[in-house]
Amino acid sequence: MADAAQSKVISLWIATAQETDYPRLDGDLDVDVAVIGGGIAGLTAALELKGRGLTVAVIEGSRIGTGVTGNTTGKVTSLHRLAYGTLAADHGEDAARAYGQANEAALEHIAKTVAAEDIDCGFRRVANYTYTASTEHLPAIRAEAELAARLGLPASYTADVPLPFPTAGAVRFDHQAQIHAVNYLRGLARAVDGGGSVVVERTVVTELRDGTPAEAVTDRGTVRARDIVVATNVPMGDGGRYRERLTLHRSYIVASPVPGGSLPEDATFISADEPMRSILSARVGGTDYVLVGGEGHPVGGDGGAPGAGSTERFDRLAEFSRERLGGGAPAYRWSTQDTLPADGLPFAGSLTPEARHVYVITGLRKWGLTNGTAAALVVAEAITGGASPWAGLFDSTREVAPARQAESTTAEPRLPPWRGLPRLAPREGAVFDVDGKATAVYADDSGAPHALSARCTHLRCVVEFRRGADGEAPTWDCPCHGSRFALDGTVIQGPAEKDLARRDLPR
Repeated sequence: MADAAQSKVISLWIATAQETDYPRLDGDLDVDVAVIGGGIAGLTAALELKGRGLTVAVIEGSRIGTGVTGNTTGKVTSLHRLAYGTLAADHGEDAARAYGQANEAALEHIAKTVAAEDIDCGFRRVANYTYTASTEHLPAIRAEAELAARLGLPASYTADVPLPFPTAGAVRFDHQAQIHAVNYLRGLARAVDGGGSVVVERTVVTELRDGTPAEAVTDRGTVRARDIVVATNVPMGDGGRYRERLTLHRSYIVASPVPGGSLPEDATFISADEPMRSILSARVGGTDYVLVGGEGHPVGGDGGAPGAGSTERFDRLAEFSRERLGGGAPAYRWSTQDTLPADGLPFAGSLTPEARHVYVITGLRKWGLTNGTAAALVVAEAITGGASPWAGLFDSTREVAPARQAESTTAEPRLPPWRGLPRLAPREGAVFDVDGKATAVYADDSGAPHALSARCTHLRCVVEFRRGADGEAPTWDCPCHGSRFALDGTVIQGPAEKDLARRDLPR
């Protein structure tokens, strides 16, 4: 089996982008709109609003492009595996058509922005394929191609799939694209910053206040604005409204060097078969890479797949890359978490039905470059008094049935009782019942023990210890809503906004 353990644990896009150095917020600030989150949705909304004459502050808790968008594949496409058949069955063909139109418009918006702002992000046009290697799935492939073409999308069925292994057929969408995702985001940030608008990094929003003005309270000061856009992977300040409307899903990618010209440069791929495989090639820094993604599962479980550990998942992707695509040993490997909306449609609009000045973008269903762009344009229209043709489709106040796994993931676990200090190796951890309190116990690099509250600071679910694959840092992960914390309890990924509280161990 291929071994991915020697690769760098960072996305190709983050590793090869120039670092940013935007300042932290320094005191209070007044602008027209505060945007929380420096990913595709937040920065797209910010630049669009600035272009409409408003002053904007983008507040990023880490560094621009290091969140979900920085861990994407880089595909810019309206072909989302076999989405249209499902959307038409669940919501009708008009909704499926509007979804396709929104994503096609987002693709063209990105193309125009790259040209207008002169963003060096390797933007190139490609055909995108949803392929099958099995004749069993050909009826679904043909049906998807016929439906998408009927909806007015650039779709066709083809038996000619330019992959170096046998396939049975595919849906093909023409005039799609791919980009260096982080370079694109940092180009957006450069365009936003200045002229009365600002980008701040390493500034964590701890509280939202919906009023006149609305306020985003941070650890470095308060940003006052007429409106606020919450463009984080999982919303904050929603009082738990989205906890049953979204499913957190983790997936994995390896990037391996390949000989130049061994894969088509004008095509990207995703399989209709299981296990799903996402494929694209990219030339970065003079090296040709093939990116293979897949092995996804709901957060807090392995989806029934064998080999739940991330090491095994990376190795399976590396093996596929080597055996099917001629990839060498992976140079980079990474994982990411995305939000899947319970009804299959993104959310863009008011944070809650009662919200007056706070808007949300979430539920981008693992296709954030286009869905995030489309949702950002919907919110920009709402803030400036316009009417987006997709506002009803993405309506964030619509009634949605709970995500199917919401109840099972929030069950209270049975914790082993505390019976004195366990023998933990350095950077190992476990959760115990200590005097009736869920307590996360870990050993630091020297082996010294420490304790934290095991209650996620979002909605009090009990976190789980996740041992990282070789080279990966261990984390405490919330199985309910996807928050992640470093071994010492520091927030890595929301919706949690506060670190895990420190605790004293019994003598």
